[in-house]
Amino acid sequence: QVHLAESGGGSVQAGGSLRLSCAASDAEYDYYCMGWVRQAPGKEREAVATIDNDGKTDYADAVKGRFTISQDNGKNNLWLEMRDLKLEDTAVYYCTADLCDYADYTETIHYGYWGQGTQVTVSS
Repeated sequence: QVHLAESGGGSVQAGGSLRLSCAASDAEYDYYCMGWVRQAPGKEREAVATIDNDGKTDYADAVKGRFTISQDNGKNNLWLEMRDLKLEDTAVYYCTADLCDYADYTETIHYGYWGQGTQVTVSS
């Protein structure tokens, strides 16, 4: 069983930056990938980024070059550094985790463990 808790969301103007955090507990992390999924109002959930046990990362094209996913050595904490934020980045961001073989951001949608989500609002 994995417990995930996000924090760090908020409101920011377009072009600004935010850092999301996810605290993970009660998991055997060695074989877990962790990732971020977002859901904008009225839209389907969208995979954003993932990181695997070896630290390899994978990103959606929409955020590549602007977002950076990272985790600490103990894999108790996951972060998403977001810069040059755009209006279309507005969404609830979820931390996700599951067993995986390699980093594939598209799989984050199917991960079995999810946090409660944190709101990110980008305004003009």
